[in-house]
Amino acid sequence: MNTSGPDPRTSLNAARRERELAALPGEVVDVLVVGLGATGAGAALDAASRGLSVAAIDAHDLAFGTSRWSSKLIHGGLRYLASGQVDVAHESAVERDALMRRTAPHLVRALPFVLPLTPLVSPAQAALAHAGMRAGDLLRLAARTPRSVLPRPRRLSAVETLRLAPALRPHGLRGGLLSWDGQLADDARLVTALARTAAGHGARVLTRCRAVELTGDGALVRDELTGREFTVRARAVVNAAGVWAGGLVDGVRLRPSRGTHLVLRAETLRGLAAGMHVPIPGGGARFVLVLPQGDGRVYVGLTDEPADGPIPDVPEPTEGEIGFLLDVLGSALDVPVRRSDVAGAYAGLRPLLDRGHGRETADISRRHAVLTSRDGVITIVGGKLTTYRRMAQDAVDAAVRGRGLRAGPSRTARLPLVGAAPRARLDALHAPSRLVQRYGVEAPLLAALGGDDPALMEPVVAGLPVTGAELAWGMLHEGALDAGDLLDRRTRIGLVAADREAALPFAKGLFSRTALH
Repeated sequence: MNTSGPDPRTSLNAARRERELAALPGEVVDVLVVGLGATGAGAALDAASRGLSVAAIDAHDLAFGTSRWSSKLIHGGLRYLASGQVDVAHESAVERDALMRRTAPHLVRALPFVLPLTPLVSPAQAALAHAGMRAGDLLRLAARTPRSVLPRPRRLSAVETLRLAPALRPHGLRGGLLSWDGQLADDARLVTALARTAAGHGARVLTRCRAVELTGDGALVRDELTGREFTVRARAVVNAAGVWAGGLVDGVRLRPSRGTHLVLRAETLRGLAAGMHVPIPGGGARFVLVLPQGDGRVYVGLTDEPADGPIPDVPEPTEGEIGFLLDVLGSALDVPVRRSDVAGAYAGLRPLLDRGHGRETADISRRHAVLTSRDGVITIVGGKLTTYRRMAQDAVDAAVRGRGLRAGPSRTARLPLVGAAPRARLDALHAPSRLVQRYGVEAPLLAALGGDDPALMEPVVAGLPVTGAELAWGMLHEGALDAGDLLDRRTRIGLVAADREAALPFAKGLFSRTALH
C-alpha cells in the first residue's frame, strides 16, 4: 500500500503515542490539558502555538464526548441575540467568520435554511422571524463576513420553498423565509484537525490516558491500554473535560442538558436541498432543525432536556425525545416520518454552568466561564462548539497569567488548521469534492492511498460514500487506535447501527494488517 502522507509533525498514530507516552513522565510541561473535545484540543493548539510545551490527554478518544454529538452547525448567534445576549451573539458571529474564511474553510460551508410559513406560523410570528433574520445579517456585517460567504436573507414563494424542501405539506403553505448559516462537514473532524495542528506545533496528544487526580502542578494519569499509572508534572493545568469537569475539580457546578438528534435516510425527505427551521408548536421562537448532511443522511434535532444523575460516557436518547422530534417534524410535512424511518439517533450533553438561578436548561446562558480552583487548576466550562477557539484562548490566557508562564498573545484566530487553504485552492484540487470538504488539501493524499489497493477507494458500506481510504487514513495519520475510533469519530458510519455492523469487519481488518503500521 502507498502510505504517503502529510507532514509527519501533524501525523498521529499508535507508534507516536507510544514514543511520547514513554518520554512524558520524566519531563515538566508548561501546560497539561485534560480533555480532547473541541475546547481541549483548541487549548492545546493555542498553548503550543504560543511556544509553550504541552501535553493533552483524554480518557477515551478525540471528540469522544459532547464534541461529536452536536448539530454540526457553526452558528452566527441569532438565538442569543433574541434572548438579549448581545455579547455572546457577536462573539459567535466573529468565531464563525474565522472558521469559514481563515482557520477551517475546508470544513465549514454556508448552508441555506428555510423556515416554512405553514398555517402554524402566524403572520406576526413570520414578521418576527424575518426581523430576526435581518438582525442576524447585521451580526454577519459586524463580524465582517462578506455576502459572497453568507448571502442575505430573503422571502421565498411557496414554489421556491417546495423546490428546496419537497417533503413539506403544500396545503396552506404561504412561502418561506430563507437564511444562511455555517455548517461543519463533521464536528469530530474539526476536533481531529485541531489535535493534529496542535501536534504539528509540538503538543503531545495522548488518547486513552485518564486523569485520575488533578492538582495545580500536574496529574496522576492512567494509561487505559496497559493500566500503568504515572505522574505528569506541569506548570499549569487546564481542565477541559466538559460535562465531566466537576468530577476532577471541587467547586465546579454544572447542569448538563441533553440534546437529541434523529438520523434519517435522505430519501425519507425526498431530496432536501436546504436545512429547515420547523417551528415548535407553542414553543415561541424555538425550532427543530432539519439538516441535510450530503452523505445520504439527514439529522433532525434538537431537544434541550435536563440531564440529571450520573454522567454516562455515551448518552442515550429517550423514546420520548424521539417522539417529540417526530411530532414537530410531522407538523410541517406532507407525509409524516414514522418511527420505523428513524435509522439512528444520538444524544449529547451540554456542559452548562449552574449559576444557581433555577432556570430551565434551555434558558441558561451559553456564556463560557474560566474558573480557578484553590490549588490553581484552570477549568473552562459552558459555551458552545462555535466559540471553542475563544474559550480555549481564555483558558490559556488564565493559565499564562495565573502561573507566570512566558508566552505571547493567542495566534489561533488566524492560524489555519490541517487541511485548510483559500477557497480557490480548495476548489482547484484534483480529488473528489466530498474528500476536499473533509480533508482539504490532504484530499489528494487520501485518493493516492488507492494507488496500490484500488479496493480502498470503494465505499465501506452500501449506500454511504465513506471509503476504505478514509478508514486507513484515520489509523495512519489521525490517531485512531481501534475500529470504534474509525467508525464512530473519524467517520460517522457508527451513527446507524446497521451500517456500523456492516463496516466493522473491514475496520478491524485494517488493524490486523501489519503493512499499515
